[in-house]
Amino acid sequence: MAKWLLIAKTNCADAARETEFNEWYDKIHLPDVLETPGFIKATRYEDTKPLEGEAKFIATYEIEADNIDEAMETLENNIDKKRAKGRMSELLELVSLCTYRQVSSLSK
Repeated sequence: MAKWLLIAKTNCADAARETEFNEWYDKIHLPDVLETPGFIKATRYEDTKPLEGEAKFIATYEIEADNIDEAMETLENNIDKKRAKGRMSELLELVSLCTYRQVSSLSK
């Protein structure tokens, strides 16, 4: 099974509500995404000195799937269902979404 990395670069649409945004992302959105088959790990990072116009946050999702297109379609369907249930946040500002196939790995 192939290993993939999905990187979502985001900003909070309202800096005054960043704490609320981070709580939603960590407690609601990440668990919702991890309900998607093949999505095995989620991690978030904050750029402590973001350049203007660049994303302040990134979320990385580790995926195990033979067909990444099917995995991404399943994710999209899952998120659409969550959106219909009111589980998405108006504070989410998506800057970019990129998918990478693992070509090598090394651990210490």
